[in-house]
Amino acid sequence: MMAQDKPVFERILLKLSGESLLGKSSFGINVEAAKSIATQIKDIHNLGVQIAIMIGGGNIFRGIRGTEAGMDRASADYMGLLSTVINGIALQDALEKEGVFTRHISAIEVKAVAEPFVRRRVLRHLEKNRIVIFSAGIGSPYFTTDTAAALRALEIKAQVILKATKVDGVYSADPLKDKNAKKFESIKYLDVIKKGLRVMDTTAISLCKENNLPIIVLNLKKKNNIKKAVLGYDIGTKIY
Repeated sequence: MMAQDKPVFERILLKLSGESLLGKSSFGINVEAAKSIATQIKDIHNLGVQIAIMIGGGNIFRGIRGTEAGMDRASADYMGLLSTVINGIALQDALEKEGVFTRHISAIEVKAVAEPFVRRRVLRHLEKNRIVIFSAGIGSPYFTTDTAAALRALEIKAQVILKATKVDGVYSADPLKDKNAKKFESIKYLDVIKKGLRVMDTTAISLCKENNLPIIVLNLKKKNNIKKAVLGYDIGTKIY
């Protein structure tokens, strides 16, 4: 993909982990980290790109950890989903402090802080250039926010999923632990599944494969990476 002067995507879904809000903190929400992310998102919003965001909750509570500790799976997952609602509120606050109009959409009904998911209403928000923040996944246990990101991206007809992580693409092994890990410039959906690469869960990858929705995995910590991806620069790894 060659870089363009204008965005190569009109509508995107940005998948953010809860850990992206940690910053230098070990738990919870770091206000400076939220502000940094909001600034990057505002930059691509200023290009005229319609943006939806799926936020995770691992900085507060991850359902799988609760299950490993002996909790009922459904109860632990619901706690994880509610953590994403907290993150959604924080991200909305950071974006609005940057002067960007946003709408927070929760798959679990919490009327005081977020709107319920109504597809046509969400599409209208995007058409009016409001940034949409999705929280609470799809509102059900046993489904990750990765799967929710793929589902919502398809429902709103996003042209790509940008998965922001702490590494600069997809590797054959964890590059933070294995110095010999090989980076893939691009990789097919099936190869991600066959190689057992922990990029997104199998359900999310399968949804994208069945609907030809590309995924670009990039490093959120590198300034302007999201903008570069939107402008068509060859960064990160493309899953197609």
